[in-house]
Order: sequence, then C-alpha cells, then structure tokens
Amino acid sequence: MPSSNVSAALAGSRLGVLSIVFFTVAAGAPATIVGGVSVSGFAVAGTPGVPLGYLAMALVVGAFAIGYVTMSRHVDNAGAFYAYIAKGLGGATGTGAGAVAVVSYLMILAGLVGGFGVGAADFAERLTGLAVAWWWFSAAAILLVATLGVQRIDVNGRVLALLLLAEVTVLLVFDVAFVAAPAPGGVGFGSLDPAELVIGSTGSILLIAFTGFIGFANLTVLAQQARDPRTVIRAAFLSLLVISALFTASTWAITEAAGPGEVVAAADRHSTRLLFVLAADRLPAAIVDLGNALYLTSLFAAALAFHHVCARYLFALGREGIGPAWWARTSTRTAAPVAGSLIATGAASVAVLATGVLGLDPAVHLFFWGATTGALGVLLLVLLTSIAVVGYFRRVGGNGYGAWPTTIAPTGASVLLAVVLVLAVSSYDTTLGVGPGHALGWVVPSGLAVVFTLGLVWGVVLKRARPEVYARIGLGARATVVRIGPEELVGR
Repeated sequence: MPSSNVSAALAGSRLGVLSIVFFTVAAGAPATIVGGVSVSGFAVAGTPGVPLGYLAMALVVGAFAIGYVTMSRHVDNAGAFYAYIAKGLGGATGTGAGAVAVVSYLMILAGLVGGFGVGAADFAERLTGLAVAWWWFSAAAILLVATLGVQRIDVNGRVLALLLLAEVTVLLVFDVAFVAAPAPGGVGFGSLDPAELVIGSTGSILLIAFTGFIGFANLTVLAQQARDPRTVIRAAFLSLLVISALFTASTWAITEAAGPGEVVAAADRHSTRLLFVLAADRLPAAIVDLGNALYLTSLFAAALAFHHVCARYLFALGREGIGPAWWARTSTRTAAPVAGSLIATGAASVAVLATGVLGLDPAVHLFFWGATTGALGVLLLVLLTSIAVVGYFRRVGGNGYGAWPTTIAPTGASVLLAVVLVLAVSSYDTTLGVGPGHALGWVVPSGLAVVFTLGLVWGVVLKRARPEVYARIGLGARATVVRIGPEELVGR
C-alpha cells in the first residue's frame, strides 16, 4: 500500500452526522453488548438492575458531553481524549493519556476479534457440524478489518451503516417479542428500581454499562474528517440518545422475558446464549439464526470501528512527535493512517496468537477481560477529559459560552465519573469473576496506572529534552510550526 512519509492531515470533509453516528453506535456493538456483555453483567452483578445501569451511565455521559462538545470546537486532532487532556491539563498529562488510550483501545480491539472467533466457531459448528478452531475465524476477521482499515473512511462508514441497521432491526424484533410474551407475572419495571444498583455490585454494573458508551469517543476522533464543526455536536447527542434508549430497552426486555427474579439464574445457566434461548421460545428459527449471524457482524463492525480509532490515535501521536514519525504515514490513495492500521493489526494478531498458544479461554480471557479492562482505561480518560474541559476554559476564558458548558456541567460530570471509577476499581475482582480479594482485582487497574505514569514521564522528558516537540502536543494539524516561549502556553 503506497503511503506518504508523514502527513499533516487525514482526509477531510467526508463524514456527515449519520456517518459519525453509525461509527459511534457501531463501536458500541449493540448486539454484542446486549447479547454478550449485558447478559454477563446480570450473572456477575447478581441483580436484574443492568438496565438501570445504562440509564445511570447515560446521565453521567450526557453531563460529560456538554463540556466535551463545547471544547470540540477548539480541538482539531484525531487523538481525541489525548488532545483534550493535553490542552486542558498540560502536555505531560496528555502523553500519559495517549499511552492509556492506545493500550486500552488495542485491548478492546483484540477482545472483539477474539469474541468474533469464538462466536463464529460456535455458529459454524451448529450449522455444519464441523468443529473449526476459533482462532481461524479471528484471523479472518483481522485480515478483513486490516483490508478495510486502509480504505476511504466514508466507504467504511457505509459498511458500518448496513451492518448496524441490520443488527438493530433484529434486536428490536427480539425486544418486541420478549415484551409481547413476558415471563409469568407480566410486564413490569422492577429492574429499573434504583434499589437494584445497591443490591448488586454497583461498580460492576456501571462499568459493564459503560462499555456500551465507549464508542462515544469516536465523535471527536473522527471530527477532523467531519464536514463542518456542527456535525460533531449534532452527532454527539443523537448518538447518546440512540445508545441509551437501545441498551436500556433491550436489557429491560430480556429481564421481562426471563423474569426479573429469574434473569440472574438464567444468565448463569445459559451465559451469552441467553438472548437466543429466549428468542427461540418466541420467534421462528430463521429469525433466531439471523440474530446469531448479526451478533457476529456486530462484533466485526465494532472491531472495524475500534481499528480506526487505534490507527488515528497512533497517527496523532506520530504526527506530533510523541511517537516515531512513521506512525503518521498515510496512504497516498485513500489518506487513511496506514502505519497506525498496520500496528493495530499486528497487536490484535499477537493477542489472538498468545491466547491460542497459552491455551487460555478466548471468551473469558481475551473477549470479556479485554473489553472490561479497556473500558476501565477509557473511563479514566473520560474523567481526565472532563477535568481538562474545566482547566482549558479557565485558562483561555469562557469564549462567550457561559459557565454552564465550560464549568458547571463538566465539574459535575467529573465528580460523577470519579465516583463511578472508584466503584469500578473497588469491585473489579467481581467484574473479572475471580472472587473477592484476588490479585488480578488490583493488578489490572494498577497496570493501567503504570501505563499512564510511563507516558507522563515521557512527556516530562520531552519537555526538557525536546521542547519543540512538547510545544506541539495536542495541536493536531496545527502542530507543524510552533513558537517556543511563554506565549505558546496561551495558544494551546
């Protein structure tokens, strides 16, 4: 694939509101979240309160979005959270955030292709009777994602649109069937009782619910390729509305089909097959099989979306000199970040290979652990970004926006996000399913803290040894020429 040496910008003016919404919602993998992660959430948290978790996280993310989209008008960078944090909290903190972002998104990407391999192997065996190793399917997914990853971004948007529309349609058909034929006792709203968040493991419920909102970061990762600044703002709130409504309604429908008092036991018994077990009792086999197939396309669509996010983070870090310059190489034909795409492909391949060689359970150790650990890292980034919004507007002035979007809303969001992060970390052993007090419950979050610290230290090194590079951190496409001096801090 021909590539430029170092490009200052990605292909611009190619994405409209709906394209960005498709990328954002697809990255949330609706069928995967509802049929896989959410069902695991019922079992792990031991409560039917998962739907309420989505509502709670929608409110938190909504508060965060107010400051996030306000500051988006001042950030022109494919590095998204990293760039916000650098502008609001300083370049060194930004490099720490960039390190966490790359590691977190690569873990999510690897988990998704692992989950695809497991699901595809199971589906193929049920259809044909042939047992094929899961990693063959994961390898095929990696190859196809890598091929699409260096194509034009708008072409990928159309692929994601088709896959997303199909899986959401089938999910809604399942939802209607579940509510139309509920468990004995009829339709109710007990799973939306706030007490359910207290009865179960609150931190686990909120972290699992947050996985459905991870794709929200795609809004500003893709902002540099949007048709105009208002596109991102419109896409933000439309995406949030779609995500929160879809996940809340679908998980509530599952509790109604299984029964609020039985859904935890059913999730324990059937695991990620629960959605299709419930559907098989109410719908024709052909529709259930279609749902199974779209569960796989959901995983694939999410993998494709996160592949783009990983590639664009690496592109941003390479362009600004934080990483090697070759990270910023782009295709001369499609203007896609080809170097970042190759790195993302390589990382996913290594993760799948290591899981297979070590004989680990890909569904647990690659898919679920990768997704939840990546989600924990992204949750940290969202918290730092919310704080950075306040810091940025305190330094440059309100720019006429007023106190609500620049101070009040992001401050409130920061407090809420900090509470969610503390709860998620404190119950992380429960989330992993390893039991109270297990070493992994603190080793994994500590690992993310180490990654952040190493990135922070690298930022300090750059500030002292390469001030011209440090001055460009977070500037995005404007990072080509920067004056070093006190005035540079004002212009960030």
